[in-house]
Formats: sequence, structure tokens, C-alpha cells
Amino acid sequence: MLKIYGVPISVHTRKVIVVSIIKNLPYEVIPVVPVMPDKLPANWRELSPTGTIPALTDGDFTVADSTAICTYLDRSHKADPVYPQPPRELAQVLSLEAYAGERLFRSVVRELFYEVFVRPKVQNRPTDKANVERVLTQELPEIFARLDRFAAGDYLVGGKLSMADIAVASNLVTFDYAGFDLDRKSYPRLAALVDRMLALPAFQQALRAERPVAESMGLRGTVFKKLAP
Repeated sequence: MLKIYGVPISVHTRKVIVVSIIKNLPYEVIPVVPVMPDKLPANWRELSPTGTIPALTDGDFTVADSTAICTYLDRSHKADPVYPQPPRELAQVLSLEAYAGERLFRSVVRELFYEVFVRPKVQNRPTDKANVERVLTQELPEIFARLDRFAAGDYLVGGKLSMADIAVASNLVTFDYAGFDLDRKSYPRLAALVDRMLALPAFQQALRAERPVAESMGLRGTVFKKLAP
């Protein structure tokens, strides 16, 4: 059984969980919260040299970084690929997955989650409202507008589900957890893409599994309204 080290509400851990579900791979989530260093596994630096989540073990094999993990799972289990074979489509998927990780996550989602959750609830420090405003007015519009332009079809690349879609949707789940709404009027195609992604069985299963964690942390979770009965 795969062992996924991280927390289900993590953008990047969720990517790995969704891919595992798509490929029907049994997995276990081993809770690891990097912002709580006193609770890290004793061998955490061996599992994740960068100290970030997720990491994965598959028998005697260990790998960290969500893109590396998802690539490993995709190459090891050929059914239901999440990375396309055509070189140009693969390049586009990798580029968008990186954009979701570097710009959408680092510049928007992580910043907002840190300000509204980590600072007040973990570090007992006040939210920097000026930083929240900076992210919402200076960082978010360009990033969301670019993704909205790409979201012209049912999926971001090649008309098929890929890691680009999974990465973007995973970020916007955590964006919702942090208490922020996707402006559907300004970014209608991006909103439609996220709706389609959250309706997929793999995302539905992942969200059901992480719901107790999100609720126990007091996260907003209006995304759970999209779960099928």
C-alpha cells in the first residue's frame, strides 16, 4: 500500500491523493504538518529532503515532491494517464502544473491560507490584512485571468483530464477553505473548469475523506456543497 506523508487539505498532498484514486491505488495518509516541527517523523528529512509535503513511500521506494510523485504513479500504473504522451501536450501540462505550483499556490493560495489560518490559529499572531489585500488586488487578478484564458475547453490541455486540471482545482479547494470566493463573473471559464473537476468521482472521494479534517480545523468548506448526496 502507498503511504502518502502530508495532510489531505494540503494542495500538493491532495494532488497525489486524487491521482491515487484515479488509478485505483490503495493508499494510507500519514499525517505530517511542516508548520508543527515538534510533530514531524524522526526520519522526515530522509523522506523529504526539502522538508515539504507530500512525500511517498511505495515499498522500499521513497520520493518527495508532488509532481515527481504523480509522475512516478503515472509511469508505474499506465491506466488512466494524467500526463499525456504527445510532446507538446505534455509540455503544456507540465508548464501549467508548474504555474499552479509556483504562481497560483505560492503567490495566492499559500499566502492567504497563512494569513487567515496559520498566523492566527497556529502562531497566535494577527492576520496581516495589508498582505491579504495585496494578494487579492495585485497578485490574484493576473494569475486567475491567465488561467481563465486557458480554460476554454472542458480541460486545460488536449481535451482530456490531466495534472494541469488537478493542480489548478486542488489549489482552488484550499482557496475556498481559506474563506475566499472565486469571482465567477470575472473568471467564468475557470469557475466552470473547477466545477467540472469537483464533480469528478476522484475529487468527490478525496473531498469526502478530507472533510472531517477541514471541519475539525474550522475551515470554511463551502466546497462541500458540491458533494453528491
